[in-house]
Amino acid sequence: GCSDSDGVDMLGLDGEEMWYADFKKGEGVVALPPFVDPMSFPEHYGAAVGNQGACKANLDVAIKAYKDPPETI
Repeated sequence: GCSDSDGVDMLGLDGEEMWYADFKKGEGVVALPPFVDPMSFPEHYGAAVGNQGACKANLDVAIKAYKDPPETI
């Protein structure tokens, strides 16, 4: 999702959250348990910000299209 109320973007594996972008804090957060070997996610936050922007732009286009759809005969 990419609504104005979204505050996170998640990266997971097998249904488990590994990392998430916290847009309200402006940072990426590693969500792995302490027993897991340390992992880093370089540049994931920047990619998440870019994806969020693209999603919101596409959402605006879709909302306009569905509010005033072209008439078909």
